[in-house]
Amino acid sequence: MQATRRTTMVSAPFPIRSACAALALCIVSSCTIAAPDYAREDRWASEVAPSTVVGDAIYLATPSRARVLALWAQSSPSKGAVVLVHGLGVHPDWGVAGAMRTRLYDAGFSTLSVQMPVLSAEAPREAYVALQPQADERLSAAIDFLNAHRAGHIAIVAHSMGAAMTNAYLASPRALRIDAFVPIGMWGAFAGAPREPVLDVIADDDFPQVREAAPLRQPVLPHDACSERVVIAGADHYMDNRQKELAAALIPFLQRALAGKCGN
Repeated sequence: MQATRRTTMVSAPFPIRSACAALALCIVSSCTIAAPDYAREDRWASEVAPSTVVGDAIYLATPSRARVLALWAQSSPSKGAVVLVHGLGVHPDWGVAGAMRTRLYDAGFSTLSVQMPVLSAEAPREAYVALQPQADERLSAAIDFLNAHRAGHIAIVAHSMGAAMTNAYLASPRALRIDAFVPIGMWGAFAGAPREPVLDVIADDDFPQVREAAPLRQPVLPHDACSERVVIAGADHYMDNRQKELAAALIPFLQRALAGKCGN
């Protein structure tokens, strides 16, 4: 059986191409145009930065925003580097991104969790499509930072809206090279055929839209020895009660992919 056809159950104990990529983020037929809520980002930075325990709070510069919060934990020696991308309307130490950045660091990976652009708390999910240009800038800034720090091979682990934004970014011709992609609880199809090994993760009690979209992505997974779809048993979309099991699924994949052992 080819790796691209496997489904594993983990038990508990800026032209037309850009427009098409952005469209992958739309869950309804129309998308509200909105601007990033920088004041909300600043409030979170003032709370998150002083309370960071694992790693250090740093700031990345992008064309649209001079100071973008990121949490940097450098492992030495390192098995590679992982960019963590949080979900809708939160911050880089929240939920899946916050939990995985520390668990992956403990497993020997350098981690960089990045503040993605957010809207007001009342904004609907479909409005976030307007933030894709800023998301692209921040993902490129994160990859540039890791390359400048000689972090080695790079993966992106992204949850929910962060996975959709990363998916759109990776389909863009301007996307910087990475070595592996782990979307967790992603809505929709791949915006383009992935060019790197992919571990497509969903919860077995995920949102219906996520569960329905996952089988449609499976035929597009790369034909290599690592790419597959994984279902985390007993978990919901936010993985709050299955973080250990989620990390156990991610770590072997990242070790192989970042060591160049996936083949073709």
